[in-house]
Amino acid sequence: MRRALARARDGKTLDQAEATVLLHARGEDLDVLLGHAGRVRDAGLQAAGRPGTITYSRKVFIPLTRLCRDRCGYCTFATAPHKLDSAFLSPDEVLAIARQGAAMGCKEALFTLGDRPEERWHQAREWLDAHGYDDTLSYVRAMAIRVLEETGLLPHLNPGVMTWRDLQRLKPVAPSMGMMLETTSRRLFEEKGQPHHGSPDKDPAVRLRVLEDAGRSNVPFTSGILIGIGETIEDRAESLFALRKVAREYGGLQEVIVQNFRAKPDTAMRGMPDADLQELAATIAVARLVLGPKARLQAPPNLVESEYDLMIRAGIDDWGGVSPLTPDHVNPERPWPQIDELAARTAASGFTLRERLTIYPEYVLAGEPWLDPRLNAHVAALADPRTGLAREDAEIVGRPWQEPDGGVNGGVNGGWASLGRTDLHTAVDAEGRSADRRDDFDHVYGDWEALKDRLPVASGTGGGMSRLGEAGEALRRAESDPAGLTEAQALTLLGLAGDADGAGADDAALDELCRIADGLRREAVGDDVTYVVNRNINFTNVCYTGCRFCAFAQRRSDADAYTLSLDQVADRAQEGWQAGATEVCMQGGIHPDLPGTAYFDIARAVKARVPEMHVHAFSPMEVVNGASRTNLSVEDWLTAAKEAGVDSLPGTAAEILDDDVRWVLTKGKLPAAEWVEVITTAHRLGIPTTATMMYGHVDTHAHWVRHIRLIRRIQEETGGFTEFVPLPFVHHSAPIYLAGIARPGPTARENRAVHALARILLHGVIPNIQCSWVKLRDDLCRQVLQGGVNDLGGTLMEETISRMAGSENGSFKTISDIAAMVAPTGRPLRQRTTSYGVPDGERLAAARASDGVCQSVRNFVPLDRL
Repeated sequence: MRRALARARDGKTLDQAEATVLLHARGEDLDVLLGHAGRVRDAGLQAAGRPGTITYSRKVFIPLTRLCRDRCGYCTFATAPHKLDSAFLSPDEVLAIARQGAAMGCKEALFTLGDRPEERWHQAREWLDAHGYDDTLSYVRAMAIRVLEETGLLPHLNPGVMTWRDLQRLKPVAPSMGMMLETTSRRLFEEKGQPHHGSPDKDPAVRLRVLEDAGRSNVPFTSGILIGIGETIEDRAESLFALRKVAREYGGLQEVIVQNFRAKPDTAMRGMPDADLQELAATIAVARLVLGPKARLQAPPNLVESEYDLMIRAGIDDWGGVSPLTPDHVNPERPWPQIDELAARTAASGFTLRERLTIYPEYVLAGEPWLDPRLNAHVAALADPRTGLAREDAEIVGRPWQEPDGGVNGGVNGGWASLGRTDLHTAVDAEGRSADRRDDFDHVYGDWEALKDRLPVASGTGGGMSRLGEAGEALRRAESDPAGLTEAQALTLLGLAGDADGAGADDAALDELCRIADGLRREAVGDDVTYVVNRNINFTNVCYTGCRFCAFAQRRSDADAYTLSLDQVADRAQEGWQAGATEVCMQGGIHPDLPGTAYFDIARAVKARVPEMHVHAFSPMEVVNGASRTNLSVEDWLTAAKEAGVDSLPGTAAEILDDDVRWVLTKGKLPAAEWVEVITTAHRLGIPTTATMMYGHVDTHAHWVRHIRLIRRIQEETGGFTEFVPLPFVHHSAPIYLAGIARPGPTARENRAVHALARILLHGVIPNIQCSWVKLRDDLCRQVLQGGVNDLGGTLMEETISRMAGSENGSFKTISDIAAMVAPTGRPLRQRTTSYGVPDGERLAAARASDGVCQSVRNFVPLDRL
């Protein structure tokens, strides 16, 4: 204890064992511990610009439903349908509570409800069906919008466990959300008779995943621990460190609650003793030391008896939500203190009580990406622009939530105005990007040091004499039975490329691998090398998703940021058509201002201008974004996209389909399972897609093999992939490389091996293997053409994404350029359509006349020719 207290005194970082020791502090040791924790809290408040201030939120409590699929032993909130007049509060009841709260000066509407009650109670399912809601969260979303529009209160949503996609659906309607971690103890979840047994949403791993997904989604999130429910002191320390890890990695944990168990009648744990308040104070103090000065730490004031001063000494800086109107429905036997009394108690300890909003001041002042633009006006009306705290003179009235009629950037006629560096598609070659990185590089992607703990462990690669026998057997299997190649054999074949330094490479065996792949290519599609005359249109690069590999994404205020108007999109599509294009490929950043229907508008704009153009558009990430913002299912959104003119989807945003890699490589992009769902749904609806894999960053050979095998399984099920495109990681300006975490892309040998192995593993199901000339040099393109590749992609006309990352292979290739690249292989070159058919004579003639690239993108001198 003395050693741990001394380390706390000296500001040393505590480990979990030391925190466990300090949780036992009582008497004089506790007094010393509280002193150390209080100093850390005070330093944090000083740094935040509000020294001596303890905050609270004036709220109303809206118990939207008390039905729940879980069976927690201590909960008196959840009940059974026969005890309720209705499964859910009606909209009128919700708004009545919110209006009364607004009249009393409340600014937060706390929505609390049970987890997914429709999955346990048929009465909940029937109520939702009768009122036209797909699920409970759809009703939550709808009521949050009604509260915003009709009362002006800011919703804080506590709907329990949410998926990544749920968070995307709800973020535009609520400035903050929350869910208690409670504990990381698996014993309390897994053992019969324990408080969380039989409650699927109380799995600690599931709850931690929610906290991580909230961080990835830039949602200001409240969480915390519940003490005294049967967990051990060691469990308690482990829980605090789990919260610290999430807070450190993502920066989105706006508040941590340390709540003490209070036994309630009519519950399974009614005979358990209440958590001791000295124990609570020790836990708060340790939480303060573990989480640090930046953390906002809360203890509910209605659960601490008269020990307000003790909790303040322990290091809290917030009392949470306090309602002058509604009871605490979770602890109904414990009324809230009057706000005047709370202010007096706080003042007696030497602090000033100040009102905050449901979203903490730091996130109010930071704005994007933490606050959705649809909520800007609602929050700004209630927040002090200098401090981010609540304005005392705020007018609490309803304000519109929907996007303005003019759309993004004040556009007119149902579209939006262009903005920013709209010439980037040519200027990136003529002038380059403004800087190699954004000026928010150090924090926008999360904590780089914490990220290193997530790095996958590389398995051994390389050939060598000891593996010659294995390689020979794998090569023979690849040639005679490519579909029967095992994962181990596939890894052996990738190992022929050696490691990142070439160590262990077997060039003769690698040549044999490529020969086998090329034979399978000839068997599948013949000798033609194909390409499509197409135009890329990246309609915006404004994006706050936080992909750590992406150098394309910009904040709206960055020098290289831009958004095209609908007319500009249509103009570029028309230019492409005049140059012989049969396809436009359209993708963009996840612009926070774009409504979910903007994608339909883009497709319609192209089809209106050039009706025969094939629209190959919108990655699975964009699909999920559109579906979330419109509150449609993926299937319904894709159906609407198809009706608007989308003909096929690019299978980008795949990166590596393994979440252990994805959560290093990206911050907020969709999980692998969501990518698979979008792709398989598109295929089921008759919308073909491509498939991609971006490799050579923080992944391993094993990830590559599993990714390709997953693509094969999907194709065997759906048949909807037109081609597979390996995409080597371009590192030069990629944030994750600049941070020293990713390697500088795959080696030339690895590129040859990946393209060859893709041909082998996908033989018989995906006939077309494409290489990306944007990412590979011409000589390497020729090498992979002799190792299983049959397609070179498109002329592109403009390519901004890879060029912003530092690709040195230009933004377009003319047909003449492509022909010159292919000529040394001796293979015939053929122009194709998106679906690998033959363009009609008029398209072929137009393409020949323009050499496959429109004039507007050729009127500049590239940097390498200056």
